[in-house]
Amino acid sequence: MTYTIQTHDAWGIVKVGDFQSLAEARQAFATLCADPWYRSDGTVRGVELVDASQDGASQRLDWLAFQ
Repeated sequence: MTYTIQTHDAWGIVKVGDFQSLAEARQAFATLCADPWYRSDGTVRGVELVDASQDGASQRLDWLAFQ
């Protein structure tokens, strides 16, 4: 199973990376959520953690919207 982190901004969705374990993905997600650049940039609207399953369907596991 693969877990993906994506950011959302005014131009669309950008894949940050793929992770093989949920623990690794959650650690990276938490790091991005706490990153001062993402919080202050103003163009990044949010970050999400997605379970990218084998069949092409994906499910959002976590989401943070920057204000």
